[in-house]
Amino acid sequence: MRNLLLELAYNGAAYHGWQRQNNASTVQQTVEEALCALLGENVTVNGCSRTDAGVHARQYFCSFSTENNIPEAGLVAAMNDRLPDDIAVKNCKTVKQGFHARFDCKGKEYEYVVHNSRIKDPFFKDTAMRWKYPINESLLDREAKAFIGVHDFKTFCSADCDKENTTREIYDCGVRREGDLVIFNVSGSGFLYNMVRIIVGTLLYIGEGKLPQGCIPELISARDRTLAGKTVEPQGLYLNRVFYDKGKIDREE
Repeated sequence: MRNLLLELAYNGAAYHGWQRQNNASTVQQTVEEALCALLGENVTVNGCSRTDAGVHARQYFCSFSTENNIPEAGLVAAMNDRLPDDIAVKNCKTVKQGFHARFDCKGKEYEYVVHNSRIKDPFFKDTAMRWKYPINESLLDREAKAFIGVHDFKTFCSADCDKENTTREIYDCGVRREGDLVIFNVSGSGFLYNMVRIIVGTLLYIGEGKLPQGCIPELISARDRTLAGKTVEPQGLYLNRVFYDKGKIDREE
C-alpha cells in the first residue's frame, strides 16, 4: 500500500467548497472521482483544510492510499487530463505511512484579494472582492499587526463555529497594494470558521471609520462577534501556502 501526497491548485468559484457533500459539487468529490477512474479502485482523499464555497487555493495538499503502482509523474499527467480546467495537480510524491495531510499540517497562509477601484473589472468577478471606496493600505497594515501572537479569536469567528477552544497563533498579518489590488495576508497555526474573512472585514471597517483605529486588542479581549466587522465575500479568499515539518513530507524510500 502506497501513501501518496498530491499538491493541488484550484479556482473554487464553481464548487461548494472542498469537502464532499451529498447534493453539491465539491473539489474533494471531483478529485476522488478522477482518482477512482484512473486507479480502478475506491479512493478517499484526506484534505489539509476545509475551504468554503467560492474560496480558492493556490496551494492545497491531500493524501490518500492506493495499491496501484502508477508512477508519480504519470499520475500527475493523467489527473490533469481528467480534471476540469479549474483544478490542477501540481505534484505527487510517496510519503511515509501514517502521514495525514490535515493532522500533520503545522500552519497555513491565506491571502484575501480586494479589487479597489470605482470601475468594476469583469475578470475579477469570481476571483476578488470589489471595494470602490479608497483604501489606505499603510494604515491597515499597521492596524493588522495587532492580530499577531497567541489570542482567543472568538470575536473573529462565525457564530456557527462549534470549536470550544478558540485560541490560535497568528504568525504574521499585513496589507499591501499592487496597483488596484489590495492584498491582505494572514498566516498562523490554524484558523476558525470565517476567521480570515472577518479579520479583513474588520480592517476595512477601520479604514472606513466605522471602527476606531487601535481597537483590535479591545475587540480580541471582548470575545464578542457582534463588535467586529462584517464577513467579507468568499471569492477574494485564497489558501496561499500550507506548512509541514520537513521530515513529515520527506519522500518515502
